[in-house]
Amino acid sequence: MQSLRELYRIGYGPSSSHTMGPRFAAKQFLEENPDADRYTCSLYGSLALTGKGHLTDKAIQQEFGQRKLEIIWKYNEFKPKHSNALEFCAFDLSGKKTAEKTYYSTGGGKVVTDENFDTKSSDIYPSLLTRMDKILLYCEKEGVQIWEICLKYEDDAIMDYMKEVWTVMKESILRGIEAEGVLQGGLKLARKACNYHSKACDFSGPLGSTSKAISYALAVAEENAGGGMIVTAPTCGSCGVLPGVLHFLQKSYNISDTKIYRALLTAGMIGNLVKQNGSISGAEVGCQGEIGVACAMAGAAATQLLGGTVYEIEYAAEMGLEHHLGLTCDPMMGLVQIPCIERNAMATTRALNHAAYALLSDGRHRITFDEVVAVMMETGEALPYIYRETAQGGLATVTSRI
Repeated sequence: MQSLRELYRIGYGPSSSHTMGPRFAAKQFLEENPDADRYTCSLYGSLALTGKGHLTDKAIQQEFGQRKLEIIWKYNEFKPKHSNALEFCAFDLSGKKTAEKTYYSTGGGKVVTDENFDTKSSDIYPSLLTRMDKILLYCEKEGVQIWEICLKYEDDAIMDYMKEVWTVMKESILRGIEAEGVLQGGLKLARKACNYHSKACDFSGPLGSTSKAISYALAVAEENAGGGMIVTAPTCGSCGVLPGVLHFLQKSYNISDTKIYRALLTAGMIGNLVKQNGSISGAEVGCQGEIGVACAMAGAAATQLLGGTVYEIEYAAEMGLEHHLGLTCDPMMGLVQIPCIERNAMATTRALNHAAYALLSDGRHRITFDEVVAVMMETGEALPYIYRETAQGGLATVTSRI
């Protein structure tokens, strides 16, 4: 598995696979071919079908600046390796093609090419620790917690990076609960976090207990939808769940930042395991790979913060995936707004409930985390492509009523 730096990417929304990834690909191609007379960028599959809603073309154009660039939308063409594909070409003054390269935005902001699509050369964790069952055995044998494994295999500055990640997460919450107005894109969706937070501050009784967590998750999700700076956790579209849970717990239980950093490491390991053995790409497995994984990460982090064992942490993470199996990715107008923003809020409360459920147990249960990751991948591959971030089915088809 790769470093948690590859999972927690700091950048601008609204989409890790459709905005962050293509921007990085454009930058890389320009670095390799800086002196061409003109360029083309062909977008395939999901990148083409929902690229305008995700601001894919604008992100690429920003990297090219004043250079001549033509963006070609190949809506009905899919590359065989991944549905999020883009192809850059460079041409000289005579019109001769001088370079051509295909990139695949595989989720969470990661971009690969044909040459390194299957390579594991950047892995830093041993193959022995790329499954949850092996991690649990290691923790039992060595007497360590999951986050301590990260400290062993990541570089010495990983805790400093977790501090930076947490700072960006908190800042996105603070900006989001202050911001008002309508989100860009055409749905005319008003920001709700500010109003929700104001109500949550005076919302008493049992129903009010987690209402602030909802407002925190909404704040980050709305910041992402508006193109603000966020942290992929594991993606842009699901970036509100983990910070919503962590900020709520920190304020509720007066938890130190150091413990939050450790919880981020554990959550990152959960996301990394899914990334290694399944997928976090909505275009590949639907929203179960985004919101489902975010809920698993947040549930695991919450369980750790509340004193859970590694087995209870695994249980909370398993539930996060299990109870989102089959969740489709069907964004209205291709925007990371409906149903994405509300899903962040709902997954936040689910993660907290999963933590409570796991803590009430002794950690024993029938379906393992590794098994549910495999089932999630199988389910995602079985989903028709119209339910995998193409905006051609499901909720995306009701846009005509707007």
